[in-house]
Amino acid sequence: MSENILAVNDDSFEQEVLKSETPTLVDFWAEWCGPCKALAPKIDELANQFMGKVKIVKVNIDDAPNTPAQFGVRGIPTLILFKDGKVVDTLVGNQPSEKLKELINKVL
Repeated sequence: MSENILAVNDDSFEQEVLKSETPTLVDFWAEWCGPCKALAPKIDELANQFMGKVKIVKVNIDDAPNTPAQFGVRGIPTLILFKDGKVVDTLVGNQPSEKLKELINKVL
């Protein structure tokens, strides 16, 4: 995982995502999820490309069971983009890099 990605859990989610002044992309994932592993290098690339413009965090659903339920996450990987504490958009599944960049550009 890139040093530009922050791991958050149920306890830190509100502070790091909902109260963040920076738009935040949340990657809901799990160790056992194949598509999550395939998406991870693209997320790392985004974290480096958009450093300082968008915060990227990862939530391991096995370590943080409450947060995914709160936002209706039913499958992983699920990416949810937040701005000013509100959901801007959601993508489910392994996505092409271009689609991920389009998502982030909605808040820039």
